[in-house]
Amino acid sequence: MLRLGKNRPGQMPEPKGPGPAGLSRAQVQTDGEDVSGGCRDGWTKRWVQSKHQSDYGKFRLDSGKFYQDKERDKGLQTTEDAKFYALSARFKPFSNENETLVVQFSVKHEQGIDCGGGYVKLFPATLNQEDMHSESQYYIMFGPDICGFGNNRLQVILYHRGKYHENNKTLKCRDWQDSEFIPDPDAKKPDDWNEAMDGVWEGPLIPNVKYKGEWKPRIIDNPNYQGEWIHPEIDNPKYRPDPTICHYHNISVLGLDLWQVKSGSIFDNFLLTNDEEFAEEVGNMTWGLRKDVEQQWRELYEEMEKQKEAEEAKKKREKQRAKQEDIWGLDEEDEEENEEDAEEEAEERPKQEGSGERASVDQKEAHFEQKDEL
Repeated sequence: MLRLGKNRPGQMPEPKGPGPAGLSRAQVQTDGEDVSGGCRDGWTKRWVQSKHQSDYGKFRLDSGKFYQDKERDKGLQTTEDAKFYALSARFKPFSNENETLVVQFSVKHEQGIDCGGGYVKLFPATLNQEDMHSESQYYIMFGPDICGFGNNRLQVILYHRGKYHENNKTLKCRDWQDSEFIPDPDAKKPDDWNEAMDGVWEGPLIPNVKYKGEWKPRIIDNPNYQGEWIHPEIDNPKYRPDPTICHYHNISVLGLDLWQVKSGSIFDNFLLTNDEEFAEEVGNMTWGLRKDVEQQWRELYEEMEKQKEAEEAKKKREKQRAKQEDIWGLDEEDEEENEEDAEEEAEERPKQEGSGERASVDQKEAHFEQKDEL
C-alpha cells in the first residue's frame, strides 16, 4: 500500500482536470464488481492490451496454485516467460489535491520469481492505452521490483516538473526467502517438453541454503532504554518549499507495464482511494483473509513436492540398478541358476574326465588282446 498524505497548504495552480473525487471505493479492480457494474468475466473489456509491440506477454484470469477461494481469488496472471507486459485500465479522472491518495493492490509471485517487476503505474488521462510502453509518461510507480534473490526492493517513483524522483531509502520486500525450498535457478525446461500434453513446466525445488527455520528474537529488558531517539534537525539552506509536490489533477489510468523472466505473478485487489480507513478495511477483507491460507497451501505443496522428488529419485535409482543387472539380458534368478549350473558342471567335470580315461585304457587293453589273438 502506498499512502501520499495531504499536501502542505499553499498557492495552487488551476486544475486542468476534474477536482478531487473523494473516492471511497475502488475505481479499478479485477475481482467482484467495480463502480461501473462490471463483473469478473468482463475483465478483457475493462483492460486494454497495448499494441506498441506485437510480442507483449499475455495475461489470463487465474487463482494460481494457492488460494482461499478458487473463483473469488482470481487475478491477472502473467503467462509467458521472458516477456514485456503492457496492460492498462481506465477510470474516471480524479485529483489528489489536498487529499490523501492511497494506491493499494496485491501481487503474488507463485513461480519463485528471480527477475521481474511486480509494480503498477498511474498515468494521466492523456495516455493512449493502445500505445502504452515503457517510455510513456506516468505519475507514480509503486510496487516490488526483483532482480535476483539478493536484490529485491520496493519501487516508489514520483513524477514532478518533468523529472522522475525515486525514493532515496531502500525499501526491502519479501520474495519467500523464509521458505525451506526454492526453485532451482539452474533448471531448464527440456527441449522435448510439450505444454499442450505435459502441462506448464515448473522447475524442481532445491533446499534454500539461507533457510534456518522461523526465527524469533529473545527479548529482555533494556536498562539503558531512554525512549525513542529523535534526530536533531537544522535548517537546510537548499530547501525550497513546493506545495505542488505529489499533486496530480487527472489521474485516470492504472497500468501493468513490466518485464518478467519467469511468468506466473498474479495481480489483484487494485484500489485507488482518498479514504485510508476504507483502504485498510479492503485490505483486511481481501489479502488479510487469504494470506495465511495461501501460506499453508504453499507449505503443503512444497512438502508434497519434496516427497514426490524423493519417490522419483528412488525410482530412478531402482531403474538404474535394474538396468545394470539386466545389461547382459539376465535377471537375478537367471544369474543364480547359471551359478548353480556352473557349480554342477564343475563337480561333474572330474567324473567325466575319469570316465574318459578308463574308457581309453579299456580300449587299449582290448586292442592288445586282439593283437595277441592274431
